[in-house]
Amino acid sequence: MSAGNDKSAPKLRLWPWLLGLTLPLYVLDQVTKFWVTATFADPPEGMNYTPDHVIEVIPGFLNWVRVHNQGVAFGMGNGTEWAPLFFPFVSIIAFTLITLGVRKNFFVGRAGMIAVALLLTGIIGNLTDRLIQGSLLDHMEGAPLWERLKAGYVVDFIDVIVPFTNGWHWPSFNVADSCICIAATLMFFSGVREEARVAKEKKAKAQ
Repeated sequence: MSAGNDKSAPKLRLWPWLLGLTLPLYVLDQVTKFWVTATFADPPEGMNYTPDHVIEVIPGFLNWVRVHNQGVAFGMGNGTEWAPLFFPFVSIIAFTLITLGVRKNFFVGRAGMIAVALLLTGIIGNLTDRLIQGSLLDHMEGAPLWERLKAGYVVDFIDVIVPFTNGWHWPSFNVADSCICIAATLMFFSGVREEARVAKEKKAKAQ
């Protein structure tokens, strides 16, 4: 995928992927999150999840819950003073790097465009949460803008019970998180395939 030096790789237009993949997935991400905040009560003070309210979707495997994540993956940084203000800047930096990568033709081919579309969905979806969800909390009504931004969080709601683990729950996540994970996996395997292709070409030229 990262074939910035491969001038022969076809350059696809990104806009169709943004309209056909990023936009609908972003809408799905936000609709599901607002459904969660409308369905579940705000977590009690001092907690980042709503206890005693679980919607069972697939018994013993999948639940809907409400979890507030101010950190990153697996809740790292959650509950700290700096996380709600630091991670929005990380999202903006990531968005900028991806934009530069697209302009430099770093992401090429169909796999590259899909990965970019999914990454942008995840980044923009979770950044939207961090910027607006804190303002919608009941106890933040009328609070100064700075305080509402500090209360920002990402809405996680997909609760998966991992099979054969005696009831261990995978850290809750959302649609945007799923998009980022799929994009990262796609980039990894595409990179491996690209390296194999380059190695094969070098071997053929050496013979």
